[in-house]
Order: sequence, then C-alpha cells, then structure tokens
Amino acid sequence: MSYNRDKTITIVGCGGFIGSHLLERILDTTDFIVHGFDIDFRKINHLLGNERLDFHKTDMHDSSVFESVKKSGTVISLAALCNPSLYNTVPLEVIESNISGNLELLKACCDQKSRFIYFSTSEVYGRTVSSIAGEPGDSEKDLLREDSSPLIMGPVRVQRWSYAASKQIIERLIYAYGFEKGLDYTILRPFNFIGPRMDFIPGVDGEGIPRVLACFMDALLNNKPLKLVDGGVNRRCFTYIGDAIDAVMAVLGRPDDSRREIFNIGNPSNEITINDLACLMIKLYKEVRPEFSGKLYDIQKVSSVDFYGQGYEDSDRRLPDIRKACERLRWVPGTNLADSLRITIKAYVDQYGNRVSQK
Repeated sequence: MSYNRDKTITIVGCGGFIGSHLLERILDTTDFIVHGFDIDFRKINHLLGNERLDFHKTDMHDSSVFESVKKSGTVISLAALCNPSLYNTVPLEVIESNISGNLELLKACCDQKSRFIYFSTSEVYGRTVSSIAGEPGDSEKDLLREDSSPLIMGPVRVQRWSYAASKQIIERLIYAYGFEKGLDYTILRPFNFIGPRMDFIPGVDGEGIPRVLACFMDALLNNKPLKLVDGGVNRRCFTYIGDAIDAVMAVLGRPDDSRREIFNIGNPSNEITINDLACLMIKLYKEVRPEFSGKLYDIQKVSSVDFYGQGYEDSDRRLPDIRKACERLRWVPGTNLADSLRITIKAYVDQYGNRVSQK
C-alpha cells in the first residue's frame, strides 16, 4: 500500500462508538487511507475488508501506532475510558489511560508535524456557575463557551472528576505544544453523543454500568425499572452521532478554519432532564415495539452512592454554545431529540431484541 501523507489518517480508538461511525464515514465518502487502532473490533467488523483500512488490534502504547504517525498527515485520538461507573472506582486507571498514551501521541505528532485532532469531553466544564453560586439555573449564565467559560470541578476526594480532570490536562498540554512548539491541533468537546452502536447491554456484550441511555435501554429490553440517579434532575443535551460526525468531517475538510481551535460539538436544542429522558424513552420504545405498548415500565429513584458508590458527583447542566462551530465549520446539528432516540432505540431493538428477556 503506497502512502500520500496528506491523504493518510491514523485513528486511535477506531473501534468504539464514535470511532466506528467516523471510520465508516471516512471510508464511505473520502479516498483517505486509514491506519486504525483498537483492542476491540466488534463495532467495525463490517469495515475490516476495506482495502483502504489498515487495522491493528492493539492499544495506543504499541510501537506500530507511532510508526503510523510518521505516515499520516492527520492523527485522531478517541482512546479513553469513558464510563462514569469507572471514574470513582478505578480513578488511577482512568487518569493514566487518558494521559500517558495521549501525551506520547501528541509528542509524536509534534515531532512529525502531523495534525492532531483530540476528542476531549464536555465534562471538562464541570459544574455550572449557577450551581456553585447556589443560584437558580440561568441559560445565559450556564451557556458553556469554549474560550471563556471557567472549568469548575469538585474537590480531589470526589473522584468522579478524575476523567474530566485528566481530559483537561491533555487539553492544556495540547495548547502548550501548540503555543511553544507549533503543534497543529483541533480539540473537540462532545456533548452526549447517541446513536447505533453506543455502549453495551450488561450481561450480553459487556459488564458493569454503561452510560445513561444504554442503562435505560437495558431496563426497557428486560422490563426492569429505569433508575434515576439522584432523582434525574440534571440536564443534558443529547447529540445524534450522524450530526456529530458531520462536524468532525467539517474539521477535516476545513483545516485553516479549525487550526488551534476548541469546538463544542453538541445540540443545545435537545436539552432535557434525565427524568424526562426516561419518560420519553418509554413512550418511544412503545412506538418502536407496539407489541409492548400495554406494558408498564417503572421509574425508580436511587442515590448516586447506591448506584455508583462513594466519591460520585455530577454536572448539573451541560448547555453548549455552538456558535463557533456554526461559524467556522459551517456546521449545524439537524436531528431533533425524538428522532435521535427513535433511531437509537430501533438499533438497540434490532441488535438485542432477541438476546434479552421480555417478561
């Protein structure tokens, strides 16, 4: 396989939820050659036969990753332990996995003059100014802006912030490498992407506690109570994965407009409380599976300590300001929450409907 460096991309973490959709889009709509790295390839099994994909079943510490950087004009890092149930139970693993590999990767990009696109997280914003001040939520005050909003996290003993803090450290390292050594980079802050191939169903193709949407799907598929942590009062803006990938492709296609910039990738129009999300998912699940329209699905309130263990704390709200992405990337998310959920629920039913119990 011959390489044109400008038409070659390395994707670390290509086998995960976001990575699988990004890899699929790149292979379907561009002529890029892709070096892909992940320890799990189940979500990209349908892509492994593509002649423009050079897939390596390994983690980001393997020497083959750094060899591929030499051949690649662009390097995209998606590798991370992204699961709230791990943040306060194995914080050391979360922190080390997020920092060590990405630090070496951005150093390699700097040495090779490769462009570095880093998937950070909306969690770097932490808590809202309103919650810290003990004031009622205010949409203008709570709006999260890439270049001016403070990043407010809890005390060190509250290990829930291990993930967000490690992501912020990498952001600051990337910025410093750009400032001092001229690294070409773009940082993306995802806001609750949802869609097919997201997470897992415990006991079927994974263990532990997945993120909220997969938790609710597990409950719906198995006719179990949908558990609301601390009452489900926190608010999130859920973003359809197809819209999110549109934004990433815009970053790839507009290097001058995205160079050394941070972008919020989210859909502020899709904001909802977790309690209302549970109610909406029950309604839409019955639409997707009318044979269960007469079933009653319970919603159960649980404490964060009982659900996640000690050391858990959460962001009360994550409302992105996406004006920069709209202006510089010419990107606007177009999928509303109900449609995003319908697509996601149907994908879960198609994948898991015959593999779990319905009592």
